Amino acid sequence: MKATGIVRRIDDLGRIVIPKEIRRTLRIRESDPLEIFTDREGEIILKKYSPIGEMNTFAKQYAESLCQVSGHVALIADRDQFIAVSGGFKNLLGKSLSRELEDKINNRETVIASKGDKGFISLTQDVTDEFLHEAISPIICEGDVIGAVVLISSNEKVKMGEVEQKLIQSASGFLGRQMEQ
Repeated sequence: MKATGIVRRIDDLGRIVIPKEIRRTLRIRESDPLEIFTDREGEIILKKYSPIGEMNTFAKQYAESLCQVSGHVALIADRDQFIAVSGGFKNLLGKSLSRELEDKINNRETVIASKGDKGFISLTQDVTDEFLHEAISPIICEGDVIGAVVLISSNEKVKMGEVEQKLIQSASGFLGRQMEQ
C-alpha cells in the first residue's frame, strides 16, 4: 500500500472526504459506488465497485458468443476498463477506457465508425488502436450506464453496419437486463 501523506478527519455523520487529486487519479466520479473492505490490521480499503465486473465469467462467455456470431473481436467493458475480450486484441483486457469512450457511453451514444471518420474514437488511454472499424453500445441497468459492448475489426473490406449495430444493441440490452435480476 502506498502512503499519500494526506490526513482527513471523520465528520459527525461518519463521513470522510476523498481528496480531489485521488478521485481524479483513480477516476472516481460523484455517485460512483465504492466497496468497503477491512483487514485484520484494522485497515479500511475502498475499491471502486463494478456491478458488471461481478459477472466476469458470464461476460467472457458472452464476448465469445458475440465474437463467433459477428466474426469480429468482441469486448465488454465496465465504466473503467475492459473486463472481457474475445477474438484477438487480448492486450486490451484490463486496460482503462479512453476519455472519449467514457464520454460516449456516459452520454448513452451508440457509435458505428471507421478509422478516418469524424466519429471514430480511441478505446483505451495507453494502447494504440490497430483496428479499422468499431461499433460501441452502452450497457444500461436500471437507468444507469454500467459499461459497454464493443465490436472491432481490422479487416479493410468488412465495415460495421446495421447488422453490427443491432447486434451490439441487443447484447447491451441483454446484459443490462441480466444485471437487474
